[in-house]
Amino acid sequence: MLSTINPSQTLNKKTYKDTLRPLELRLTALQHTIQMKKIPVMIVFEGWSAAGKGTSIARVVHPLEQGHFDVHTMGKLNEDKQMRPFLWSFWTRTPAKGRITIVDKSWHRISMPSMRTSWNLTPMEIQGFYEDAAAFERQLTDDGTLIIKLFLHISQQEQHRRLFALQENPSTAWRVTDADWEQNRHYKTTQQQFENMLQKTGTLANPWHIIESDDAHYATIKIFNTIITAIENRIKQGIFVTAPIPPQSKRIFHLREIDSAATINDSEYKEALAEYRQRLNYLGHKMYKQRRSAILVYEGWDAAGKGGNIKRLTEELDPRAYIVVPIGPPSMEELSHHYLWRFATRLPKDGHMTIFDRSWYGRVLIEHIDRLTPEPIWRRAYQEINEFEQHLTNNGTIILKFWLHIDAKEQKRRLKDRETDPLKKHKISEADWRNLAQRAEYEKAIDEMLTRTQTPHAPWIIVASNHKKFARIKVLKSVTRALEAELRKPNE
Repeated sequence: MLSTINPSQTLNKKTYKDTLRPLELRLTALQHTIQMKKIPVMIVFEGWSAAGKGTSIARVVHPLEQGHFDVHTMGKLNEDKQMRPFLWSFWTRTPAKGRITIVDKSWHRISMPSMRTSWNLTPMEIQGFYEDAAAFERQLTDDGTLIIKLFLHISQQEQHRRLFALQENPSTAWRVTDADWEQNRHYKTTQQQFENMLQKTGTLANPWHIIESDDAHYATIKIFNTIITAIENRIKQGIFVTAPIPPQSKRIFHLREIDSAATINDSEYKEALAEYRQRLNYLGHKMYKQRRSAILVYEGWDAAGKGGNIKRLTEELDPRAYIVVPIGPPSMEELSHHYLWRFATRLPKDGHMTIFDRSWYGRVLIEHIDRLTPEPIWRRAYQEINEFEQHLTNNGTIILKFWLHIDAKEQKRRLKDRETDPLKKHKISEADWRNLAQRAEYEKAIDEMLTRTQTPHAPWIIVASNHKKFARIKVLKSVTRALEAELRKPNE
């Protein structure tokens, strides 16, 4: 690809000046259109060192209205990036509806051999990179985000000239690193790596646009034309909704067949509670030492006891090492992003645990049952969720998903108790009674959800919860045994 492209295309100064201003005016007008139509736009700048990414970004944002775009430099690593899945820093910087996000250096460069060591990728992350990156882009595109990927290509001679000029200038010498010179010395090898990256990460929906960048004038005009054409095509195109459905797991769930009435006596409960808390406390320190993160997902019927269960699980854990995230209706900011965005922003650092009290499964439950989301979109979520969880486990994150199950009679009894208990009355709303009336419909949706999202790397654990003490021990035992098994594994 790159070997067949001449990066030394030129444009004279007069033609550049005559052409640039009309393009700037068109881009300004298009920015107003995407604001009105609430289209999120993500422009990715990738390319060689000294190819002019910073200068090009400055020219692109010049005609844009301030306050309606964001620029993120992604090349530098910090603790937050290194201690989370590699797509985390890009998920958290995806654009809201109607905004433009410009990314200097992309998620694709992590596939380069020279980048893997610095990012400290796990073997599973390296193996799953292309699937994870493709899923990330497809999910954003399916949700309406326009992704424009630009690769700035310069010749070896021009790169050498620019690096030398930067190094000779005292005000810019700090920008030139040994890695930049290494890239120039091994230009052909690096070019092959870039070509491999471009070929494997370019798709029909999200192609790479190669920008010949030896001449800054030529590069600027081509960048403007590429961005403008992509936005105009996106506005004409509208949104095409697809609804791929993953195959069912071998295990098919039927909630009606599950006995929710298992019990435990008080003496067994006290003994088990003390034992598993002690083991879990030790495992929490071991997680931190081994830099393994964990995500616990709590789903279940209203009044199934999620809050009390979480409290017993965390009472002996170091509060600095975990966070509980209660999930309610999304805020206006959260609604302006992809629905997975608000969960991506709360992913745990390596060595820490995040407990979600309700989760991304709301997309295929409440949004489905209450008709809040069109069917093609919530059905698409099965695949999106499985891919999201796969990316997390590729990073080494331990995922356990609990469904707290109570029968209809017990659920009704608990809701009535809440109505009469002054200390619990705040927990109940009309929605709880409405959901109880829709229980049969919910059961069908839950069966499908459990069946389609049951995976070896992120299993569902059904917890009989009519008896709260039994449910608490079941979760404690499950978490303890899963962590013990995972933390015994050698580093892969």
